[in-house]
Amino acid sequence: MTTEDEATAAPGIDGDAAAAYRAAREVPREGLGAWREAVAEEAGLRPGMTVLDVGAGTGGFATAFREWFGVDVLAVEPDAAMRALIPADDGITVLKGRAESLPVDDACADMAWFGSVVHHIDDLVATAREARRALRPGAPVLIRNVFPGRGERDLRLRFFPETARSVAYYPPLDHVITVFTAAGFHHTALHTLPQESAPTLAAYADGLRRDTDSKLRAISDAAYARGLDRLRAAAAADPAEKAVSWMDLLVLRADS
Repeated sequence: MTTEDEATAAPGIDGDAAAAYRAAREVPREGLGAWREAVAEEAGLRPGMTVLDVGAGTGGFATAFREWFGVDVLAVEPDAAMRALIPADDGITVLKGRAESLPVDDACADMAWFGSVVHHIDDLVATAREARRALRPGAPVLIRNVFPGRGERDLRLRFFPETARSVAYYPPLDHVITVFTAAGFHHTALHTLPQESAPTLAAYADGLRRDTDSKLRAISDAAYARGLDRLRAAAAADPAEKAVSWMDLLVLRADS
C-alpha cells in the first residue's frame, strides 16, 4: 500500500489522470516510518479517535492513518476523480469539500492533517479558522509541506533546481504559523523528516510522471530534460542510493 507525496493535483482531472497521479506520486508505506513515528508522538492517536484529512487526494494518508492507528478518518477532497479513488471503508468517510469550508461538525476531530496542500489553498486565513472549528480543544494540526528556503533536500529541487521558482511562491513557514496562531493555535514543533520514494534513484527516475507533478509541469522542457539527465547520472554513479526526500512537519495545537 502507498501514501501520497502531494495531495492535490490539477483541478478537474479525469479518472485516468487521477489513477496515474496515484501511481506516480504516492510514497511506499514502508518509506514513511519516520512520519508514522512523528505523528504518533505528536498526536497520540488511538482507536476511536477521528482524524480530519484535508485535501485527501486519492487517500494515501487516510488509509495510512487507518492502518497505523485504527482511527476513523474524515477524508475531505474537492476533486471528484481523486475522491473516487479513496478506498472508503467502515473507518474512512469520503467527503466533498474544500479547506476553507469543511463539511464537518464543530469539534469533531482529534487531529487535522494537511499533506502537501497549503500551497494549493486559496484562503489560508479561512482554512485556519475552519481547522480550529473542527478540532477539539488541545488537538493538533499537522502540516506536511515544503516551505520556501527549506526544501534543499527535496528530490525534485535537488535534480530539477528550476522547481525552486514554484516553491518560492508557497506560503512561508512563518506566515503559516502566524495565520494559524491568529485562528487559535499555538506552535509546538517543527520536524524535518525523510521519506523513501523508491528503493533506488533509478527506480525513482523510471516512475517519474511530469504530468502528475505541479512543480515539474511548471519548468521548461529543456529544464526537465537536464534534470532527468542529472538524476540518471546520479543513479549510475551510485546504483544503491535510495530515493529519499526530506520535508517539514509543522505542528500546531488548538488552544484550550
